[in-house]
Amino acid sequence: MIPPLRLRRSPHGGAAGGPAEPVRGGCLLEAGSCVAGRAKRGGATDTRAVSPGRLRQSAPVGTRWPRAAAWLLVLAAGTAQAGLFDDEEARKAILDARSRIDQSEQAARTREAALTEQINQLRKSLLDLNAAIEQMRADVARQRGLDEQLQRDVAELQRKQKDVQQGIDERLRRMEPQKVQLDGKEFLAEPEETRLYGEAVGVLRQGDFAGAVGAFTAFQRRYPNSGYATAALYWQANAQYGKRDYKEAIGSFRTLVGLAPEHPRAAEALLSIANCQVELKDPKAARRTLDELVKAYPKSEAAQAARERIASIK
Repeated sequence: MIPPLRLRRSPHGGAAGGPAEPVRGGCLLEAGSCVAGRAKRGGATDTRAVSPGRLRQSAPVGTRWPRAAAWLLVLAAGTAQAGLFDDEEARKAILDARSRIDQSEQAARTREAALTEQINQLRKSLLDLNAAIEQMRADVARQRGLDEQLQRDVAELQRKQKDVQQGIDERLRRMEPQKVQLDGKEFLAEPEETRLYGEAVGVLRQGDFAGAVGAFTAFQRRYPNSGYATAALYWQANAQYGKRDYKEAIGSFRTLVGLAPEHPRAAEALLSIANCQVELKDPKAARRTLDELVKAYPKSEAAQAARERIASIK
């Protein structure tokens, strides 16, 4: 904006007040350098400033004002044009700067929005991952529970299978023949067969002679070809002797000696027959039986007892 013109009395004017010279910014026009300096500071391209001396020499005092005013107009126009040019460029620069700032802010907002979206996506992904992990943990825990239950079921099944196998083995052992050694002889006997023989012997040891006779009779009837047959026959005869059933006892002992003359108890069976005959008041028969014992089994303990008994029988 062009500063206002101020008038000052010229030093060459009279007291009545000669023509005044315009002043811009407090400088005399006749100085000239102020105008030129303003033109130079305002950015005027014309550097050919008019010196004050030339202004004084070229025109008289009465014509200096119009020419100075012309010069002022020219200079003011150039200065205004230069100021307008500078303001336009400044506005343009400011607009460009604002545009760049806006673009930068827009780019920053765009990047911020993109980053925010990525963060949200990552947060969602983390939440989904945490949910998946929790689900996997729940599945693992459930599977662990199923595995533990399966292990318990397997252990229970194995225990039952073991019990069943033991039961089967026990029944098989009861059914399968077993090796038995009795009176110097080894043979195979069924578990039930061994059990019944043992029960019959137990009844005899309890002194129940009648019960023992019945048990041994039933045993021989059920297992006629048993390896216990001769032993059962011998103990049956002893039970009959204990019942004072001497005739039946003699028959049982004779059957044993006839079936198994090599039996370890055959000599004792003959001695028992002689005792039964003595109880029946038949000493002759008893003597004959004792002689038979001594001849058949001379080295047996029963033969030694028979010799002593013969001396006492009349």
